[in-house]
Order: sequence, then C-alpha cells, then structure tokens
Amino acid sequence: MLRRRAQEEDSAVLIDMAFPKAQKGSSYGSTAHTSEVPSTPGLERPAGYFVLVWEEDWKLGRHQDRVTQDKTDTPEIWRETFLENLRLAGLNIDQHNVQDEATTVHYILLSAPWSVLCYYAEDLHLKMPLQELPYQASNWSASLLQWLGIPNVMLEPVPDTPPEYYSCQFKASKLSRFLGNDNQDTFFTSTKRHQILFEILAKTPYGHEKKGLFGIDQLLTEGVFSAAFPLHDGPFSAVPESTEVSQRQVLFQYWARWGKWTKYQPLEHVRRYFGEKVALYFAWLGFYTGWLLPAAVVGTVVFLVGCFMVFSDIPTQELCHSSDNFDMCPLCPDCSFWLLSSACTLAQAGRLFDHGGTVFFSLFMALWAVLFLEYWKRQSATLAYRWGCSDYEGIEERPRPQFAATAPMTALNPVTQEEEPHFPEKLRVHRMLASSVVLLVMVAVVVMCLVSIILYRAIMAVLVSKSDNALLSAWASRIASLTGSVVNLVFILILSKIYVVLAQVLTRWEMHRTQTMYEDAFTLKVFIFQFVNFYSSPVYIAFFKGRFVGYPGNYHTLFGVRNEECAAGGCLIELAQELLVIMVGKQVINNVQEVLVPKLKGCWQKLCSRRRKLGVGAHPAPWEADYELLPCEGLFNEYLEMVLQFGFVTIFVAACPLAPLFALLNNWVEIRLDARKLVCEYRRPVAERAQDIGIWFPILEGLTHLAVISNAFLLAFSSDFLPRAFYRWTRARDLRGFLDFTLARAPPTFTAAHNRTCWYRAFRDDDGHYSQTYWTLLAIRLAFVIVFEHVVFSVGRVLDLLVPDIPESVEIKVKREYYLAKQALAENEALIGASEAKDDQPLSSEPSLGLPA
Repeated sequence: MLRRRAQEEDSAVLIDMAFPKAQKGSSYGSTAHTSEVPSTPGLERPAGYFVLVWEEDWKLGRHQDRVTQDKTDTPEIWRETFLENLRLAGLNIDQHNVQDEATTVHYILLSAPWSVLCYYAEDLHLKMPLQELPYQASNWSASLLQWLGIPNVMLEPVPDTPPEYYSCQFKASKLSRFLGNDNQDTFFTSTKRHQILFEILAKTPYGHEKKGLFGIDQLLTEGVFSAAFPLHDGPFSAVPESTEVSQRQVLFQYWARWGKWTKYQPLEHVRRYFGEKVALYFAWLGFYTGWLLPAAVVGTVVFLVGCFMVFSDIPTQELCHSSDNFDMCPLCPDCSFWLLSSACTLAQAGRLFDHGGTVFFSLFMALWAVLFLEYWKRQSATLAYRWGCSDYEGIEERPRPQFAATAPMTALNPVTQEEEPHFPEKLRVHRMLASSVVLLVMVAVVVMCLVSIILYRAIMAVLVSKSDNALLSAWASRIASLTGSVVNLVFILILSKIYVVLAQVLTRWEMHRTQTMYEDAFTLKVFIFQFVNFYSSPVYIAFFKGRFVGYPGNYHTLFGVRNEECAAGGCLIELAQELLVIMVGKQVINNVQEVLVPKLKGCWQKLCSRRRKLGVGAHPAPWEADYELLPCEGLFNEYLEMVLQFGFVTIFVAACPLAPLFALLNNWVEIRLDARKLVCEYRRPVAERAQDIGIWFPILEGLTHLAVISNAFLLAFSSDFLPRAFYRWTRARDLRGFLDFTLARAPPTFTAAHNRTCWYRAFRDDDGHYSQTYWTLLAIRLAFVIVFEHVVFSVGRVLDLLVPDIPESVEIKVKREYYLAKQALAENEALIGASEAKDDQPLSSEPSLGLPA
C-alpha cells in the first residue's frame, strides 16, 4: 500500500517515541567548546568519534556582523541548523578551533551516547555476538602446503587476532543475551559507532528535505563543511613511550609495508578496522592474485616454448631465407614494393605467440577462469558468513539516506513488513532508459575516436613511408601502429574521466533504493563505457583489421583512405603490442599516480595546515593530524582497474601469453600500494557492510564467457594454427612450402599497370577471387569455433555442478547460528510470553540500557 510521506517522519521523532523526552536532557546531545579529549598523538584517543571540519577565512570578512544576506540561504545558517538537528537527534558535540591571523579551522567531534547507539543498532539491523567460536580461518594455499608437508613462508602470526562469533541482529530488549553487554564502552566497536554516526549524518536535514537540503554529502558538495571523517585509531607508526599497539599500527606493521608482499593478508584485522566492504575487496584481490600464479607460470612456459621454436620453425626459416623470391605488393597507396625477407624479424616475433602451445594455453585459461570464479563463490560465501553479512542485501540493507529523504511516498516492504520510502518503478525505468541513451551517445563518441585512430594509422603509414630515412620507411607500418596505440591510450584516459562524472549524475537521478543498487547501476554504466573504451582498439585489430582490404587493383577504402592491412608479421603480433601498450602502460601510469599524487597532495595538505598552527603545541591533535590526510575516494577505481585487467588476461590471452605474468607482478605491487594508502595516507573511511563484491562478479562471469568466444575466434581467424594444421593434413607434414601456400599472386591487370609481379597474403586465385582453399579453411575455422566453445562451456558447466557454491561446513554453521539466534531471542515458550510483555514496555525502562527507570 502506497501513501504520501508525512513531513515529521524523521529519526529524531522516532527516538522520541522510544525514549521519553524527560530523559533526553541528560542522555542526549550536548555541546562543549573545550573537552577532556586527549590531543597528544598517542593511543589514548577517542574511540568512535566522527569529525566535521570547516574553515573560516578572515581575509574574506566572514564575521557575523558582515553577514547581511538572507540567512536562510547562507552556509552559516545551514551549518547551524544541521548541528542543532544533530543535537536533537541525540549526539554529543565537542568543538575545537585552530586559529591564526588569517584562518580559523573548526573541528566538530561527534559521538553517540549509549541510548542512541542501541536505538540505531536495532534500526540498522546490526549483528552483535552471541557466542565465541574457535578461530577457524584458513587459506587454501596454506592447507595445500600443509598437506604436502612444504614449509609455508607466506604464513605469519599477527597479534590481536579478532575472534569469530555466532551472531544475530541486535535487539535492545534482549541486551543481556549478547556477549560483552556488561561494558558499554566496548560493546559497540569503533566501526559500528562510525556506521551509526554516518547514518545520522546522512539523513539529518538542514533545510527543506524536498529541496534536497539534507545530509552531510550535500553539505560537503556545497562547501559548508570541508571534510567529514571518522578518526583513525592513533598514528600508524609505533609510539616509543607506549607499550600498547593499536589496530592501525598492527595493520601497518603486518600488512601495509612493502616487505610483507610475500605474506598473507590479515583480512580479519582489515575487516575489524575498515569494515566488510574494504575487506572483501582485498580478499578478492588476494584470491585473484594467488590464482594468477599458475596462469603466469604456464603462460611463461608457453612463451619460452615459442622462443625455442622460432629458430626451428620451417615456414619462418623459409621467409627469412626467401631473398628476392617474393616481391610483395605495397601496403599503402604511396608505399613501395618490398621484399618478404625484410619482415624476418617481425615474423620471428610473431612466432613467439603463434604456435601450438597457444591453443593449449587458451584452453587452459578458459578453464582457469571458470574455476577461479567457482572457487571465489565458495570463498565469498565463507567470508560473508564469518563476517555476519550472509543475508545483508536481501533483508538487512536499508534504503539509502538520500533516497529516503527525497522519495515521494512510502510503501510496505514485503520482506520486513515495515513502511519504507518508495519511488515508483515505472518512473525509475523511464529515467534509466534516458540514461541508456546518454550511454549510447558516449559509446558512439568512443567509436568515433576509434575510427579517427584507424585513419591516423593509415595516414601516418603513408607519411612515414615517404621519409628519406630507409629505416623509417621500412618500419612505416609498425611506427604508425605503435604511435596509434599511444594516442589511443591518451584518448582512453581522457574519456574515462569525463564519463565517470557523467555516470554519477545519471545514477543519482535514477533514484535507486539501496546503496548496493546504486553502486551496481553506477558500476554497470561505467564498465560498459570503459569496456568499449579500452577494448575497442584490440577488438578491431584482432577481428577486423586486414579482413576487408580487397586485393591489388581493387582495394577497399574508408572515407577515401585505403583500409589497413596487417603488418608484415601479421595481426597477432600487432595485437600483442596493443595489449602491452594499453595494459602495461595503464598499469604503470596508475601505479605512478597512486604513489606520487597522494604524496604530493599530502605534502601540500600538511604544508597548508602547518602554516595555520601558530601558538599550537608541538604535537597536533588527533583530528588535526587526520585532517591533514587525503580523503578516501572509495574502491570503485580499484575494482575497475582489476576487472579490466582480468579482461585483458582472459579475452586476448591467445595473442599474449605473458599477460598473466604482467598482471601478477602488478597485483603484488597493487595490494601493498592500496593497503598503504588506506592505512597511512587516507583519512579513515566509514566502515560499510557488504555481502559480496556486488555486480563485479556478474561482470567477471560475462568476461569469462566472452573470453571463451574471443579466444576461439582469435585462434581460428587471426592465428596461423588452423592453416598450418590444414597444410599438414593435405600437403606436407614438415610444413615445407607453407609460405608459398599462404601467398597469392597479384591480378594481371595490376601487374600490367606496374610492370611488376608482386605477391600478397590471401587465399585467392590469380583474378582476385577467393580460392577453394579459402572456403575449405572457412568451414574448418567455423567448426573449430563451435567445437572449442562447446567443449569449454560443457567442462565449465560440469565443474559448476561438481563444486558447490557454499561449503558444507558453512551451511552447517549458518543453521547453527540461526538456531542460537532463536534461542537468544526466545529460549522457550515461557520466555516468549515474558519477552512479549517486556517488549510492550518503553525501551527506556530496560535497566541494562543504562537509562533511568
């Protein structure tokens, strides 16, 4: 049932219903300009504090007596209203100022009293521990090495390992059933306190909600506040005079240091400090990197086999020793005739990637990708259970604060049977269709850029071929291809930045109910665009370049420019070059940016901050130290980088067996680089819960299916594997004469016009028509594609059936936890009646909440 929302339905009113107003004065919001919160950089810093910051520039004359505008529209009144509403919501507020002759920096420290924490913990369906479990976390590689009796150099004991628990959703009326209920200071961890505080900040209005005047995100966008962040747990480096070690210091010592690249990640510690969403990202990245190791080993072996085969391959030797036997037709309108033997080096390079081992490796990688995803599903289910997020998205996840504040009506949630904000699905579909049109326009822009790159390469090849330098002229096609790859990379990076901003605006406009839905919609938009952006050029080289060229005397053109031919070494070596330029070049640029940009920004932030500190003690307060750090930008870019890398590793692996090796080397750096940024260089992000890696997993599944089809077509149409096999079956098993088999003679009309006979790569007769061999090979190629993809998909399906998505041990633990939750909330029929009678009383009457009776 739908109904229009009432204006007064906000969290403050709901808390008033749960806690009598008579108690609020002593239990709820308070304001203090000086407090006893420690400011020395030791371990005794406030736990669970959230910080709001704004700067006041006195040079601009921002004094109260200078404010003459309508105060309902000024940032000052928005800020005052927002802070007052936070007090009404029950938060404690402490203010600290740092001032010099030009600027005042205001720090607002927010904390929630026990009663507010209990209310929102129940409202947010936070899970709290019921019973401790023995620590059972294990790593598949550790188990394998232990079974083989091999010492595990990657294993390292980490202090203060968080225990595992059976848990259930928190109920304030059943507080006594939860572990640790006797200590209000430690019952809610700092991450849970931050989640509660951020929920309040995200929903609190500072004006008319229907005009979008609500939430800390909007205030940050408007510049009313400069920053909003939870406090870190002390400095990341050890304090000499302290014997205790904070959670942040443990993470730095055992995770974020470069010397720990050979060690397992302490995921339980990461989850405790940063939340499930961050921990799941690093769990997936570590799992993916571990699985890259066998792929990199096999790919390197296949590449080395190609190196040994180069000098014993008969067709390659025939090409290199052909001398003046094959005078090749020009590759562009103004290019000259050239000798096939001049392409010896390129042919040898192409042979490194194009041999029988590549077929085996393509099949291996297809099955590798299927198994990787199957076992990640098991690992993800295990982690989701261990971290209490197994049913988060389906039942526990609440509407986004931005959605809740702007939705025009409410409706009954069929799962929870609670009234929730609602946005008409029909209107959302219309908005999503409009967003799809914008996406298509941006994809069209990418295609236009691709066409311009194609024309650039064709024109550049002509210009370089006219050079007086013999070396440049001989390598005209390769130079045009290489520079085109670099220009394409520049286009890719520029368009990526533009579209990400556009996708954020469109996704907010679509009004998705939950944060997971919002992130999935945003991710899908950006990935579709980035997929076309990054993969369009490799797809063109792999499947289209050199296919529609025509033949001497009848060449096809695009906008008056002759279509590109594959270079002397073939299109496969050019595809490998394109992949290395885009994949490795992008990774190098990203890693340099991730190292240098935070360093430069951090130095500038600290320089600006320290200029303001006149008359302040030698050590900055904890909130000042954290304000000097960079804001955390989330994990989207990190996921996108890795998923695009996964596509390069799987979709085009037939052209570049070394791709898994480069990915492995990059990921070893990426894990520690991302860890160091979070621990040392970024402000602490708000801990977020997550059940899995979201829509990234379906995207990975789609890439895996696409990789099977792509590699089948690569081997069938871009590689010499099938022509060589056909020649072995029908002509000569030692491949002697194969070079002549792959060449066609130019038509008589072209020969007469140029007074010269030349050859070109094609299966055509002397008149330029396709020969019988071409059609036979086409049938073989299509049959190979069908057989290859059917075999891989069938084996993948069998593996899917054989490997259960959820381990049996996890299923048993889930049932056990469900049983304990029922026991905790209502142990027997007698207790059910007592509990119901107790629940009918006001929440403030529960003595264990610490409120007056």
